[in-house]
Amino acid sequence: MREFGVSGAKVYVPRLRVDLKRWCDWTDNNWSKTEAVVGRSFRMKAPHESIYTMAANAVLRLIVDYDIDPAEVGYLALGTESSTDNSAGAVIVRGMVDQGLRALGHPTLARHVEVPELKHACLGGIYALKSAVRYLAYDGAGRKAIVVCGDVAEYERGSSGEPTQGAGTVAMLVEERPKLFGLDLDHAGSASAYRGPDFRKPFVRHFLERGDGAVAKLHDFPVFSGRYSTVCYTEATIRAVEDMLVRLRVTARNLYHGVGGIFMHRPYRRMPDNAMSSLYIWGLSRSEAHLPELRDLCAGAGVDSDKVLREIASRPDLYDHALSGDNGEDVFRETMQVVRHFRTTDKFKEIVSHKMALGSERMMDLGNLYSAALPVWIAAGFDEAQQRGLDIARQQFLAIGYGSGDAAEAIPIWAADNWQAAARRVDIGKALEGAIDLTREQYQLLHDEGRLEGVDYQPSGEFVIDRLGGRKETEFQDLGIEYYSYAP
Repeated sequence: MREFGVSGAKVYVPRLRVDLKRWCDWTDNNWSKTEAVVGRSFRMKAPHESIYTMAANAVLRLIVDYDIDPAEVGYLALGTESSTDNSAGAVIVRGMVDQGLRALGHPTLARHVEVPELKHACLGGIYALKSAVRYLAYDGAGRKAIVVCGDVAEYERGSSGEPTQGAGTVAMLVEERPKLFGLDLDHAGSASAYRGPDFRKPFVRHFLERGDGAVAKLHDFPVFSGRYSTVCYTEATIRAVEDMLVRLRVTARNLYHGVGGIFMHRPYRRMPDNAMSSLYIWGLSRSEAHLPELRDLCAGAGVDSDKVLREIASRPDLYDHALSGDNGEDVFRETMQVVRHFRTTDKFKEIVSHKMALGSERMMDLGNLYSAALPVWIAAGFDEAQQRGLDIARQQFLAIGYGSGDAAEAIPIWAADNWQAAARRVDIGKALEGAIDLTREQYQLLHDEGRLEGVDYQPSGEFVIDRLGGRKETEFQDLGIEYYSYAP
């Protein structure tokens, strides 16, 4: 049986950091609550950076640190929702990587490399990962693939999303006979449904009258509906997991107890905990053998178990609710009471605190990485497992991705034999070194105007935007095109 998966991963995050404890002082927010719900800090890209430079940094470091022969790479996919060019994408990354390889005395990538870009909110990276496996299984047999994914997460100052900002990328080496973790796509589950105003970035929003004093900088602030988006996230991941469970022919409860760990899309610290609690309750309802546990939890929550079972069995159209001005929270009102009660139990601590612990502490300092959030958490989990000397070879884990709009993927993954050598090179701690903490004034200027002042920062070992093209002539045009260079 042919096995495909990831043999290496390298993370890149910008050096500019916003400490959320200091941010709470600036904005009069509660630090204890912010740390518990969101995390400790997030990164911001510098003016010389873009999604393309960050992606190229991660890819170059992957090739060098994992001793990859560029001639063996046949596929370079970019998963992001932060594109700033509506024509090219991964090929921009490829151009910089070639430039960096030459500067370091390495051969460049071959001309036959495919360079697709995949976009679906925060799921683009997982879609890119699946596409790389499919490439290797068919016309790319015998070659290697590189998947790089990441984003720049921006929200308006003063909005509920402000503390959940972030920026960063992760590059992964994908090949047959993986050395870090394998992907069991034969038993993966999928779900998708159009959810309208869940979380969107329509271009027209930049040209509409707003009347809310928004900053003048051309921004990437999303249009989002917080509570509605949370319901969409929960429902979509449930449907993807259910599809996976049918393929695996196991009950949800047995799977959750049997896996070595669970990784989920992580826009902020609390979201995976809440979603996993819902997944556990829904899973109990799907097996007669586990109904007694569900009924006990319903009794503890003071909820009629028959009402809960009817809600769980329903298939609501959440978009219809949104069109009627309803955020969808009442669709599963009784069930969510049980979910909240479950979070107070020892069983919750056993499933969430234990099964979702690997790498979670490191994620507190990474912020929201959108397309890279799940892949980086997996990388952080294997990084931590290696540092702790855990014996997880051939152990099964569960990866659950989500992208607003919405779509979800549930994929069984497993630790490779001798995975430790590949995990040792992940070294997320190194990626976080050299952080520069911004003052309130520096943060606001960078956020609102894209300018950085009063910071002694000389890029080294990374790509930079040299200049923007400005020619628009009959024979030659480069208006707005970014030119890059590698700062050794």
